[in-house]
Amino acid sequence: MSGKPKLWISRPLFPDVVEPLHEYFEVHAEAEERVLPPDALVSRLAGVEAAIVGLADRIDADVLAKAPSLRFVANLGVGYNNLDLDALSAAGVGASNTPDVLNETVADYAWALMLGAARRVSAAERWLRDGQWTSSRFDGWLGADVHGRTLGILGMGRIGQAIARRAIGFRTRVIYHNRSRLAPETEREYAASYVDKDTLLRESDHLILVLPFTPANRHAIGAAELARMKPGAILINIARGGIVDDAALAEALARGTIAGAALDVFEGEPAVHPALLELDNVLLSPHIASASRDTRRGMAALAVDNVLAAFGHGPHAGRPPTLLNPGVLA
Repeated sequence: MSGKPKLWISRPLFPDVVEPLHEYFEVHAEAEERVLPPDALVSRLAGVEAAIVGLADRIDADVLAKAPSLRFVANLGVGYNNLDLDALSAAGVGASNTPDVLNETVADYAWALMLGAARRVSAAERWLRDGQWTSSRFDGWLGADVHGRTLGILGMGRIGQAIARRAIGFRTRVIYHNRSRLAPETEREYAASYVDKDTLLRESDHLILVLPFTPANRHAIGAAELARMKPGAILINIARGGIVDDAALAEALARGTIAGAALDVFEGEPAVHPALLELDNVLLSPHIASASRDTRRGMAALAVDNVLAAFGHGPHAGRPPTLLNPGVLA
């Protein structure tokens, strides 16, 4: 027995980033990425003092009741709807996330999805790979412009602002809706105008969703909202699965209620609504908006820093840099 507290890591991470943990913890890391069923998750957490987990690892009151030694959970992501923060706090378990590290990378990817969907890149590539490019039509593969159009952003936090900053070079008009309006100087910096949600839906040529998942935001975009959008509009979701009613979206895309969509997140992922898989006017990707090497390393390093700090080690000893429930450690 090492006498060190035990730490469980729910997915393979970069060995050099994790290395500092070994001095202070008995580290147990999963060798492959997979979604653990609840009983397996409980088994992994039983007897450990700390854990680094991902969005697929749901930690709630039932799990915590079977993990009495758990003291700290570091989440690999900005969102933490997989964590029952109230239950963690009630059990005296600290929790952290990884904000800011991924803002620019996710904003890049939002633009990649928007441009790809607007210009029908994935459908055109499938058509080419299928051997169907035997001749070209001047009026074939017509997509939508992004430059000079109206970009709507639903959720204007740090990632939303990074998306808006990129719009300046495209000469797009930026409108946004947020729980609270930005300061006037911030709006001027990003050349962004605040509008109500109905106006956002009605006027956006491209609508990017960047809002957090909460019970109130579930199906924030459903059949009624899609019906209020322009027939030529394109919807991009890089936020969380469940913010869009995927079934309603598939029907809207099939009917031509809106022109297209690009999705990096899905309800019930990794499952994808089968109707979406049959459509050519939706670009699909497997929740990889933050998946650049530097950013994923940065997220892992921040999680490691939080764990070390929670146990009194590292440069932030006693002060985890992105603690979600500071009352617990206080």
